[in-house]
Amino acid sequence: MSDVPAPVPDEDPLLKSARREALVCLFVWLVATGYSVLYCWMYGTDRSLDSLTFVLGFPDWIFWGVIVPWGACTIFSAWFCMFYITDEDLGMEPESSVSEGSTLVNES
Repeated sequence: MSDVPAPVPDEDPLLKSARREALVCLFVWLVATGYSVLYCWMYGTDRSLDSLTFVLGFPDWIFWGVIVPWGACTIFSAWFCMFYITDEDLGMEPESSVSEGSTLVNES
């Protein structure tokens, strides 16, 4: 008997696409969270009230550490959904047990 490994089936293109998109989302989340936490920790702690400035009504460390990254993530999410995520063919639709003219509501 020979020890020939069984052939590995190719991954479904839908799974490859979903995995790629999930990894992009995870990476963006890690970068945004890391930036926000580090920036707010560095510029929001151990400050005197005299050094506090405001940007558009927010304390500067909140504006640059929370508002700007969340805004950037919102813009990225819109771009990601509209232009990066691809539509994949899910295959043949199974036959429905309900005919076209019937309804699911019991009319008795």
